[in-house]
This record gives sequence, C-alpha cells and structure tokens, in this order.
Amino acid sequence: METQTDRLINFVRSHGLIRPCDLASLEIPTIALTRAVRRHQLERVGRGLYGLPERGVSSNGALAEVARRVPKGVICLLSALRFYELTTQAPFEIWLAIENKAASPKIDYPPLRIIRFSGAALTEGIEEHIVDGVTIRVTSVEKTVADCFKYRNKIGLDVALEALREAWQTKRITSEGIWHYAKICRVANVMRPYLESLV
Repeated sequence: METQTDRLINFVRSHGLIRPCDLASLEIPTIALTRAVRRHQLERVGRGLYGLPERGVSSNGALAEVARRVPKGVICLLSALRFYELTTQAPFEIWLAIENKAASPKIDYPPLRIIRFSGAALTEGIEEHIVDGVTIRVTSVEKTVADCFKYRNKIGLDVALEALREAWQTKRITSEGIWHYAKICRVANVMRPYLESLV
C-alpha cells in the first residue's frame, strides 16, 4: 500500500518542483515536507520550494523555479530570447510579465525584472514548455521579438534587431506572425522598415 511519503515523492517526481500549497489537494500535511527533507528524500530548493535531491537542473533551472513560484507569470523579453537562443545577452535577472494590476511577487532568488502587460499583450502568444519537469509559460518567438521592439528603450534597439535578424534567418518567424504581434504590441510602424529590409 502506498504511504503518504510515497505519494509525496511521486508527486514531486511528476511535478519537478512543488510548493507547500500544492499538497492540499493530496491531503498531505505540510509537515511531511519537513520530515522528507530531514530524511534527505527531498531538498529545499528555495523559500517555499522543494525538489528531489538527485533531480537534474538544466541551464534554464531558474526559469522552472520562477514558474512554480509565480504560476501566472510569463517569461518574456531578454529571458525569452535567451531561452530560444536568439541573443548573446545573458541577463542576470529573470524577465517576467505579470498582469498590470497584480501584486509584485516576493522572491529573494532568482532576481526578477517585472514587466506589466495587459489585455492581448499578456494573453496572446504564450507557449508552454517543460523545463526540469516543470511547465513554464514563455512568450512565443514572434511575440518576444515584437515585445523587444516595444521595450527597446529598456533593452536596447540593437538587441531587438539582433533578435529579429536571428529569428528570421533561422526561419522561426513568419512575416504574417510577426505583423500580428507587432499590431498587438502597437509597434507595427516602428518595425515596418526593419521587416521590409529582411523580406
């Protein structure tokens, strides 16, 4: 018969990382986490975040941590570019889009750069990917490139152009798709000359 500890470990194995609030649906008390850590069955990855000690952590492990802590957040801009390998930039912060009126997440590590989106800019062009067993939400390549032009004053026009060229050359965007997101992000006029130079 499956014990409470077995259920807990299996749950962590299938979810990659868990928070204490995830246990309510399993009817497992949060003290079970403390006991599992003491027995070295689980490890405390960060404040309120637990995983298996032997779990593999990829280069995008920090994105998985943020995704578990801020489930409604969306990885965007420089962090999305890095995820898709479309930039030479290596941001030390995780760029995270949240809803305009949402409270800022309280996370010690990894450091976050919060960007507030609203309407279609927040809800359209989101993809889900699995990183270290955790589902993360990331803006699509086309949406990320359009966002880079929208926030060119924060990240630099050179970074936006590099992302556009790289995405176009590797055939990861279409002119239709990029126009769609350029309009949502209200940067169609800004992007037009750069897009016309590529086509």
